[in-house]
Amino acid sequence: MNQADAIRTSGLTKTFGDLAAVNGLDLEVRVGEIFGFLGPNGAGKSTTIRMLLDQIRATSGTAQVLGLDIRDGSLEIRRRIGYLPGDLALYPKLTGRQTLTYFARLRGGVSPAYVDELAERLGADLTRKVGEYSTGNRQKIGLIQAFMHKPELLVLDEPNAGLDPLVQQTFHEMLREVRDDGRTVFLSSHTLSEVERVADRVGIIRHGRLVVVERVDELKRTAVRRLDFEFAAPVPTDLFAQVEQVHDADIDGVHARVSYDGSVNPVLQAAMTHEVVNLSSRDADLEEIFLTYYRDTTTPEVAASTGADHVR
Repeated sequence: MNQADAIRTSGLTKTFGDLAAVNGLDLEVRVGEIFGFLGPNGAGKSTTIRMLLDQIRATSGTAQVLGLDIRDGSLEIRRRIGYLPGDLALYPKLTGRQTLTYFARLRGGVSPAYVDELAERLGADLTRKVGEYSTGNRQKIGLIQAFMHKPELLVLDEPNAGLDPLVQQTFHEMLREVRDDGRTVFLSSHTLSEVERVADRVGIIRHGRLVVVERVDELKRTAVRRLDFEFAAPVPTDLFAQVEQVHDADIDGVHARVSYDGSVNPVLQAAMTHEVVNLSSRDADLEEIFLTYYRDTTTPEVAASTGADHVR
């Protein structure tokens, strides 16, 4: 394993009966980066995380976390990581303070002052019982317990759930501080705007298979882009039909919305055969990029998986 890898998998596969929830996953997450792991419910994100943490056993393939085999080194891995599960469950009769004290004693090496600092930054009320918390306030406790021992690797499964925008901003600052400290974040999410703001690289998982791993800025650079034209008079609906770079052209009278990749010149040349009175452009954001990998209809197998708690 490369010393610069915090997570490395080779052919990692998990099947449930005839369903391959994760299929031949080859993944490298580098030390000191924020890696976004993207996919909707049913894509295999949580199943991957549970295999990495030895909560469930892989059907085949291998994986290492922090240089340790996920089975032989599972106890040491858990000592060195911070983990927020997607289905966080806490003791409802304990207060937030009691909950964090309990986890801190189990783990050891936790500074009470740092716990207080995290609680203040996130606006967490530690005096109330967990059973009285809203979803967002429970999530704050989950984040504090994941961060409080300053782990080498943070594994966060849908961490944004229930957080208001101001708390999200603070959370993103905390992620960047972890990266700046040379530590690593593995961030599983379907909240694409969250990943776009903080991730260095993203991997998109589709039907249990990793379909792309790329830097966020590079994904945007190569993504489908948009041009909106306004013409002086109505134009033919097939105006861009012969332009190879054009993926889609929606033409309605004097207005045309064109999606394309590669060079813009052929698109402009076709448009300039008519009088253009207005033109605007925009790059695709990460959500649009993501949707290009999910444009086809979901397979019956994956659709069935979204109803199963253990396949997410």
